[in-house]
Amino acid sequence: MEYTKRVESVFEIIVEPNRRAILSLLVSSQRSVGEIERQLRMPQPTVSKHLRVLREAGFVESTVDAQRRLYRLKPEPLQELDAWLAPFRRFWSAHVDALERHLDRMDQSALTKRKTRRR
Repeated sequence: MEYTKRVESVFEIIVEPNRRAILSLLVSSQRSVGEIERQLRMPQPTVSKHLRVLREAGFVESTVDAQRRLYRLKPEPLQELDAWLAPFRRFWSAHVDALERHLDRMDQSALTKRKTRRR
């Protein structure tokens, strides 16, 4: 039951679009509040509010660098979510594989058509 509550809280955190956008930015590197503001075009109080929620939930951590506070992603809550989703992947992985095969065939067909036109 405790595990289910943790996963539910993960969903409650990431359901908010601004928080997902912040997490997406932090995937590539740590960032300051100012960098997040500029990248997402959000006011500083809004960014700070979402960072506080993410920090309290364990999604991010911060360090102080001179006058700035740098935030970085903590992957553990997302790993818990990934583990919870694992049994469900079979429902969509076959469809994703089929889509990949279809797109490969389309690419191959387009390449063949281009070669035919050049002749």
